[in-house]
Amino acid sequence: MACKRSKRRPIAEINVVPYIDVMLVMLVIFMITAPLLTQGVQVELPSAAAEALPADSLEPLEVTVDAEGRYYLNLGDERQPVDADTLLQRAAAVLRHKPKTPVLVRGDQAVNYGAVVRAMVLLQQAGAPSVGLVTEPPAE
Repeated sequence: MACKRSKRRPIAEINVVPYIDVMLVMLVIFMITAPLLTQGVQVELPSAAAEALPADSLEPLEVTVDAEGRYYLNLGDERQPVDADTLLQRAAAVLRHKPKTPVLVRGDQAVNYGAVVRAMVLLQQAGAPSVGLVTEPPAE
């Protein structure tokens, strides 16, 4: 009896199922961690009906004024209050580097109005052509 060998060629296909599994796991991880990446100081923003900023604009430079009137700047991982001179210097450096950066002030609703105005004046001295105020949408 003659043994007949069949010539079987290997199949050269990429199995994409493991890649899909990895992508789904990464999607879930990013969906869970994305809300945790927002940083800042907890303040009670006043409510007002206003239009949202366009989504295609640059990341804004935000100055937060907490209930005690301390200033916080959203640069890096800093959550330490900064004094007026430091705020002026750092904001000016950012605006020199990226002059089209939107500038926003987040003021706690319990803070003295003068502290928010001082923050706005410091930002304008740093070179901001306009300064916006961040509010919460009104509760329905």
